[in-house]
Amino acid sequence: MLNGIKIFSSDDLWRHILRDMGADVVDAPAADCVNFDDIAPNKVLSPYELKGLIFGRMDNAKILHSVFGENVPQMSDIQENVVVQLARSGGLSGAELKKALDYMPVATHAIDTAIYNLRKLCGRDFIVLENGVYKIGTV
Repeated sequence: MLNGIKIFSSDDLWRHILRDMGADVVDAPAADCVNFDDIAPNKVLSPYELKGLIFGRMDNAKILHSVFGENVPQMSDIQENVVVQLARSGGLSGAELKKALDYMPVATHAIDTAIYNLRKLCGRDFIVLENGVYKIGTV
């Protein structure tokens, strides 16, 4: 089911489960593998739901590598999701971005904070706002 996919997990039980599902479980996180510790579910999932979760993370990793190259910085999940959504879409308004990330349009500043922290991490011009639309700028 997960044949050929490199996955890191520090949890011995998950390592065993992932290995049984055919994954190539590695001993240390690397840029070319899925870090399962970042996405380990806190609820019971079917094998197919688990596979979807891992494949979604793999797709995100590919997008992050296309944006940053080999030097993908350490980011929180919300920061990664902001970058992925902006890269996939080419640009979104603040309300569209909040909706795409399943945040209430008015009730949270989590997206604004993530953008602020991404700009601190990657430079002021990393995420630009043009005519009310957030876009990936220069890395």
